[in-house]
Amino acid sequence: MTLHITGDADADQLLTDNPLALVLGMLLDQQIAMETAFAGPLKIQQRTGSLDAAALASFDPDALTAVFKKTPAVHRFPGSMAARVQSLCQALVDDWGGDAAALWTRPAADGTAPDGPTVLKRLKALPGFGEQKAKIFLALLGKQYGFTGAGWREASAPYGEDGSFRSVADIVSPESLTKVREHKRAMKAAAKG
Repeated sequence: MTLHITGDADADQLLTDNPLALVLGMLLDQQIAMETAFAGPLKIQQRTGSLDAAALASFDPDALTAVFKKTPAVHRFPGSMAARVQSLCQALVDDWGGDAAALWTRPAADGTAPDGPTVLKRLKALPGFGEQKAKIFLALLGKQYGFTGAGWREASAPYGEDGSFRSVADIVSPESLTKVREHKRAMKAAAKG
């Protein structure tokens, strides 16, 4: 499995290999292009020398904001998004031992593999992850990242729907990116009414 979200082979490889990069990409995916958001973790890694939850959580906040502002910027709102990255990383350190993949791999309280509703609940508890973002990320895990927990499609509905082009979970090629963009444009136009 290799993700193809950003159009940059190095950024996509980092997303594929590093669960924290994938979670941070999803966090950054708001009010900027998806490719830019998901390329953000590579910029953070290159500029800080690390993509580790504990290291980012303890990074000097002003220095991290400077990392985000450096051209090309990690995000169009560098200060607030640097703070969100730190909050998310601190939550991962406090609740998951700094292991982002534990969100979808750590067994449930009864020792069973986590199912879709369990992972959705875990994602929604993260700083910066509301209902929609959590559902999109769960769909991304199920469609492209090998997560097979029972009920993931239902828990991520409508984003888990097979054959849809609703979100980043559906981007596997330049063609699918175009279809997702068309869907988003149509949804915005319908909302404007």
